[in-house]
Amino acid sequence: MSRSPRSSDSTRTAAEVNKEIRDLWQRSGGRLSPEDEEQYQRLLVEWAAATGGTARTAA
Repeated sequence: MSRSPRSSDSTRTAAEVNKEIRDLWQRSGGRLSPEDEEQYQRLLVEWAAATGGTARTAA
């Protein structure tokens, strides 16, 4: 899995980004390194953009 920034013409769905977020947390064992935290923050921004601001909380 690449940690390089995504190009703007390569838009992923919220589900794809969410999977990467889950994978990151699983790989880290629940403790993010500073590098993982940076990646996590980028993924959150990407996920929020992919949801179009209509994110729902899980029941």
